[in-house]
Amino acid sequence: MLQSFYLILCILGFVLPYSQFVPFLLEHGLDIKLFFEQLFANRISGFFGMDVAVSSLVLWTFVFSEGTRLKMRYLWVYVVCNLLVGVSFGLPLFLLIRQRQVEQQTD
Repeated sequence: MLQSFYLILCILGFVLPYSQFVPFLLEHGLDIKLFFEQLFANRISGFFGMDVAVSSLVLWTFVFSEGTRLKMRYLWVYVVCNLLVGVSFGLPLFLLIRQRQVEQQTD
C-alpha cells in the first residue's frame, strides 16, 4: 500500500513539474539566465525557489544518512533525480526504494 502511494507521488512529482518546464524549454531553450530571472522574479517566486533549494539539501542529507544506514546502493541516483526534476520526484523515489529495502530486510 505504501509503495503504491510513493509510486503515485513519483509519477506526479515527475509529470507536474515537467508540465511547466517543457513549455519553457520549447519557448526559450535552455536559457539558464532567464530561468533564474523568472525563478526569482518576485518575493513569492523567490520564496519557493529558496524553499526548494533548502529542501534539496535536506533531501541529500537524508538520502546519504538513511541510505547508508540501510545499506542501500546507488544513492547518487536520488541526487541526480533531484537535480534533473526536483524534490517532488527525488524524495518519493527514495522513499519508494527505501520502503522496498525495509520490507526486504524484515522478511
